[in-house]
Amino acid sequence: MVGGCKLSKASFEDFFNLAFYRSVVGALQYAVISRPEISFFVNKVYQFMSAPIDQHWQATKRILRYLKGTINFGLFLQPNFSKSHYYVNAYCDVDWASDLNDRRSTSGAIVFFGPNLVSRWSKK
Repeated sequence: MVGGCKLSKASFEDFFNLAFYRSVVGALQYAVISRPEISFFVNKVYQFMSAPIDQHWQATKRILRYLKGTINFGLFLQPNFSKSHYYVNAYCDVDWASDLNDRRSTSGAIVFFGPNLVSRWSKK
């Protein structure tokens, strides 16, 4: 998704095929297992499963195009060549009240053990 893109529920037109939208977004939920970098964006389009509009479908298609363009990317576990010590790095971020519908925040964090990702989470 484009940075700064805000999805909202407000629209006068509904998406043409509700079952198809739910099927595609549900399949993207499984893709998140091996591609955690898309989890935030899949979560955003998943929030509109009950009444998607064309704007939500456009965002979903952008995720699919990203996956097609990065098909050879993935998570790789690397050995820690520094035998003397181990290190843990953690990063977090929050998007303060950016949801246009309910003004709630989204936060998330990732944890690395050495060069390897070991934990991640995101919640609204």
